[in-house]
Amino acid sequence: MSEIAATTVHEAYAFACMRCGYGWEQSYEIQHHTDVHGHDFVVYTADGERVPSPLSTPTCTNCGGHVVRIMRAGRVAGVQELLRKQSAPREAEDRAVSVAAAPEHHWRLSDLLHPFHRR
Repeated sequence: MSEIAATTVHEAYAFACMRCGYGWEQSYEIQHHTDVHGHDFVVYTADGERVPSPLSTPTCTNCGGHVVRIMRAGRVAGVQELLRKQSAPREAEDRAVSVAAAPEHHWRLSDLLHPFHRR
């Protein structure tokens, strides 16, 4: 398909799987094209590889589930930082119980959604 115009933008999203609770973030390079017939199409790349649109059918990178909440970038990293700060005093009190023992970039669903709860 020949193209006559292209524009590239960069966007990042945070994701939370509603099935397993896994959270992650991903940056995308989004190329907007118009072919010679005037039809628009979009190409998404992540880490240098062409990928499907993260907004159409997001897939959990942990369990393969498709019920995924999409949020603005920084939400998962923000929750991770909150958990890290909250776990520091607990670890000092009791080294046997550690919230930070979870694998990197993996959080419980309740942890990810906690900032959204109204008080």
